[in-house]
Amino acid sequence: MIVYTLGTIFFPFERAVSWLQILLEKEIIVEPVLFQHGATSATKLRHPLLTSVASLTRHEMHEAVKQSSLIISHAGQGSTRMLAEMGACFVLVPRLKRYGEHVDDHQLLFARTVEKFGVHYCTELDQLISYVKQRPCPFQGELLNGPSLVEHLIAHYSSLEPQKQISSLKLP
Repeated sequence: MIVYTLGTIFFPFERAVSWLQILLEKEIIVEPVLFQHGATSATKLRHPLLTSVASLTRHEMHEAVKQSSLIISHAGQGSTRMLAEMGACFVLVPRLKRYGEHVDDHQLLFARTVEKFGVHYCTELDQLISYVKQRPCPFQGELLNGPSLVEHLIAHYSSLEPQKQISSLKLP
């Protein structure tokens, strides 16, 4: 099974949907695909190997990853960290600003950063085809030792008293 996940952010990721359609129609993918499409419409995409769901719980995603031979994922930090921690075989497809897939290219910048740790990513369909045919090894090691941004902010602001929290905010 392949897990193909676009995350749950409200921006559409049509490029990834069209790529999945091509991969299935050209029989580059010949095994079942669990497609977690989030807010992106998946109504046009039909194939006997495809199971589409809008969202998975964290537990369901973990179970699906454990059963998968490959995960093709958007390049969100939370998803990437989870896949790395699970030692999954995965490839990132960063959402790009120029296609309206996100507000900026932070996913591309993140993918370039974690590439240094052995994580593979692609911005072109031909690259993704290569990764489907020649799958990367399961990830081993650590990505980044620092906390996620959310963890950092919670740690930083939970130690401040309410008045200090308000005064520490820089308002115009």
